Amino acid sequence: MRWPLRTNDKGEEEIDQDAVNDLVDYAIAHGVNYFDTAPVYVRGWSETATGIALKRHPRDKFFIATKMSTHRDDPAMRTFEGSVGMYRKSMEDLQVEFIDYYLLHAIGLGGMKDFNARFIDNGLLDFLFKERQAGRIRNLGFSYHGEVEVFDYLLAMDYQWDFVQIQLNYIDWLHASGWNTNAEYLLGELEKKNVPAVIMEPLLGGRLSRLSPPALSLLKEMRPEESAASWAFRYAGTPKSVLTVLSGMVYMEHLQENIRSYSPLDPISDAEYIALEKVTNIMMSDDYIECTECQYCMPCPYGVNIPGVFGHYNRIISAGKRLLNSKDKNYKEARRAFLVGYDRSVPKLRQANHCIGCDICKPHCPQAIDISSEMRRIDLYTEQLKQQINF
Repeated sequence: MRWPLRTNDKGEEEIDQDAVNDLVDYAIAHGVNYFDTAPVYVRGWSETATGIALKRHPRDKFFIATKMSTHRDDPAMRTFEGSVGMYRKSMEDLQVEFIDYYLLHAIGLGGMKDFNARFIDNGLLDFLFKERQAGRIRNLGFSYHGEVEVFDYLLAMDYQWDFVQIQLNYIDWLHASGWNTNAEYLLGELEKKNVPAVIMEPLLGGRLSRLSPPALSLLKEMRPEESAASWAFRYAGTPKSVLTVLSGMVYMEHLQENIRSYSPLDPISDAEYIALEKVTNIMMSDDYIECTECQYCMPCPYGVNIPGVFGHYNRIISAGKRLLNSKDKNYKEARRAFLVGYDRSVPKLRQANHCIGCDICKPHCPQAIDISSEMRRIDLYTEQLKQQINF
């Protein structure tokens, strides 16, 4: 999903195809064979870049997963013709004659009404199952976010699903946020139906790779050499019904670390489960915003970099530098870290103070974050620090 970008000679961002090729080559050489993409990923460039990189390898060395991404507000794409056009363009961009794993994307957002409009009323679901029967789709499934009624409905249908993609990590196991459902329930229902699970958000948008010092110290006591990210990946891969675990890797070092975490997989032990429960309790007390930086909320019509603002705030939380009041002993240091880091990571014209509260973004957030409310809170906190107001 998160392929690396570069700036071209015109000053415009584009996919760094050479870097993508290097990542894919290294991954395949070290046993990775499942590549997940979608028409809407990386500004619409992901499928093309993925196709170019994988075309250089024998077809039996990789599996491609892509999606029917009609969850955006584009009525033309929700017609039968528009949806089939998206499906066929995916094959063209990926340069394949069949798709190994095809998903109904972001099922649950918008509830049953949205699901029916996207897949039932227009006859698209019947079409996709016929494509599976014809062999152009080898495995058909769906990715789930949102209202659990839709998840339950799809599992109860007469159709046999080959796999389902769910959000699973040691926070979401029992403490899913917003309208998401606890992973314990989701995985349990899939296991009842003998449906394999593909895991997304094993790091919860990177949060589980950036633990606060008290949380990280608990894990380091047990495995001093292991990173926080490795713990999270091992957790996500431990259930026997998991088919594979996804990770958006932009940097080679991240790919290499993830491969080490599964070479081979060392399942989480009972003692380690207890340690992760303690870490979860610490993290649940943090003032963290549950943003996974998926960018479904973007672009903002008023230019706010929503994931960038939340990302900076969350990094401060993870580093243990969130000021509770102006009398904190590290006030000056933490104040400077927040303000200077904010301006470096998010341009001034794209910061929280430019949010007008239109809430156009809100329905698109898989984590059900009240985005405009959080923007106001961050903006107030920023102004308090700028003016050195007592709080």
